Amino acid sequence: MASNRMPRAPHPDRPLALLAGLTPKQFLRRHWQRKPLVIRGAIPAFVPPVTRAALFALARRAGVEARLVAHDGRKGWTLAHGPFAKSALRVLGGPRRTLLVQGVDLHDEAAHTLLQRFRFVPDARLDDLMISWASDGGGVGPHVDSYDVFLLQAQGWRRWRIGRPKDVSLRRGVPLKMLRRFAAEQEHVLGPGDMLYLPPNWAHDGVAVGGECMTCSIGFRAPRRAELAVELAQRLADLDAEDSGADRPYADRRLAATRRPGRVPAALQAFAVDALLRFVTRPREIAAALGELLTEPKTGVSFPHRAARWSRGAVALDRRTRILYDDEHVFINGESYRASGDDARLMRRLADDRCLDAHAVRRASRAARLLLREWVVAGWLRPGAPRVTTGAGAGGVRPAAARAQRSRGAKRD
Repeated sequence: MASNRMPRAPHPDRPLALLAGLTPKQFLRRHWQRKPLVIRGAIPAFVPPVTRAALFALARRAGVEARLVAHDGRKGWTLAHGPFAKSALRVLGGPRRTLLVQGVDLHDEAAHTLLQRFRFVPDARLDDLMISWASDGGGVGPHVDSYDVFLLQAQGWRRWRIGRPKDVSLRRGVPLKMLRRFAAEQEHVLGPGDMLYLPPNWAHDGVAVGGECMTCSIGFRAPRRAELAVELAQRLADLDAEDSGADRPYADRRLAATRRPGRVPAALQAFAVDALLRFVTRPREIAAALGELLTEPKTGVSFPHRAARWSRGAVALDRRTRILYDDEHVFINGESYRASGDDARLMRRLADDRCLDAHAVRRASRAARLLLREWVVAGWLRPGAPRVTTGAGAGGVRPAAARAQRSRGAKRD
């Protein structure tokens, strides 16, 4: 029977085998976004979170993002997207084949628990656990990622060649973002339990050697500035659209006749500048919109609704639930709530520990317990959790003004 116990976030000053004996604080200072690190025996006697058969079964399911990469002399590189029929996966019996399944932590509890080992990095950056299975010689070619990644060898052996690319141009005529030229600076063969950390923009090429292998890829979100600005501006614009007073149309009652009709009126330019300044001068609403964006469930994620049979007992977050907080808000699955007092501390403990014991729930305010019940019914919380020391009392939690909107997660190769 699987344990419900959720690993706590690692202590910043405690050495971890996961980080080659470094403390999280030392690792972040020396390696994070700076230089690679090879970690032998990161997880001794590591058992893969899913079996080969279970991974293949996930690739056949609707709502699971899966890709199949093959490389042979005549056809070159080919790429197919799931879900796959069982017969389509038979090609994996040949050499130089790779199956990549994204977001395994959303579908498997053991995979979700593995991801929690990396919570020395804020959850706002932690993305998902991708698992790749490769037959002998399988890989996806040399490429560059724009985010941090831990590559944990789960089964078999994989040779990693890494280096800082001097040329980031891509090969033409292949369905993958593959570097046209790649010169490795280092080469490492990783076995079960070994791990490689790579900062952004380090080129890498991983190939299964000596038979089939399985690799867990723990990736971190790194939103691009322009994309983030567009997302936040759209959310704030949606709020203004709901407020007829704030979303006033441009008016030029004193418009004078012109002999230069092709010129943009200065008043209209000023109106546009004012519209943008309205966004950047609303830090509270920006914070709410950002939290909602970061906790928005990934495309295809759904939660099983439950009957409201819950009597103030312990609760734990569903593995698909995303929850964050800042000084004024709690964000959960794309929704934001203003939180204050002891109830705010309660919700922050829920976000940090991903569970609350019955004692903490009973001491919460009536408003907070009603909110927890709503989340249980929605499937965001499940009844039952390990004992966690926590306290709560008077305070308040109420919905914030910002509104949710869907966003897509990034893929990894």
